[in-house]
Amino acid sequence: VARPGLRVSRLSAVAEHHFTSGDLTLAAHLELPETGGEGVPGVLIIHGFPAGPRGGANSPSTLPELASRIATEMGWVAMVPHLRGMEGSEGYFSLDGWRDDVQAAAVDLLDRPRVDGVWAIGFGTGAALAVCAAARETRIRGVGALAAPADWSEWVAEPRRLLIHARRAGIVPGDEVTGGFEEWAAAFGDLAAERAAPDMAGRALLVVHGTEDDVVSPLEARALAAAHGAADLRLIEGAGHHLRHDPRAIAVLLGWLDRQRGLAG
Repeated sequence: VARPGLRVSRLSAVAEHHFTSGDLTLAAHLELPETGGEGVPGVLIIHGFPAGPRGGANSPSTLPELASRIATEMGWVAMVPHLRGMEGSEGYFSLDGWRDDVQAAAVDLLDRPRVDGVWAIGFGTGAALAVCAAARETRIRGVGALAAPADWSEWVAEPRRLLIHARRAGIVPGDEVTGGFEEWAAAFGDLAAERAAPDMAGRALLVVHGTEDDVVSPLEARALAAAHGAADLRLIEGAGHHLRHDPRAIAVLLGWLDRQRGLAG
């Protein structure tokens, strides 16, 4: 049974999809609603930084389920890109590279014949990068950022420790990164969702954060919302970092998407 306010399409079609980002070929999971007509909105669902052994393969594993729900219940085209270095995608992780991949995914989704607008939602690092990508790609109409860091100051402080984690997750192979470690690490200081958010002025930003998040402080959510100036800030009482698994956070997100479609129409 669909919740009130959601447009219902009973079936969705699944396609394993590929797109290009620079000279790389990246994989994506694509959900297509079984609805007629033109003017279908599209949404990117951006995964976060993987954690633990084989985390590169496991990080986006629950996102196709969310994509299917958005396509089936709401009639959106939903795409889950596997950013560079993730399972099925070429390349290796870099922060600016992932930002570029989100932009490339947005362009790819906009190129689909029926899609007339694109929004981006993300979790953790993916949420912050969605803001950074939207600051550069003005055709992204809005961003839903869940558990997003305002910046990557902790990574700036310990980039070699992050590189070890990235290697364990399988998203940076080998001993060294191409172009040199210093260039790879510089992006952690160059990029920040808090600095990018003002460039989204006039476009919608939803910031959702758990009050008990012990990975990214709720203070960062407040900073990100304040930097935008007109963000919809929602704090989920008692929630931790992994908001993908919190039904209250997902309900807020789906309600926001539904309102975005109504405003855009």
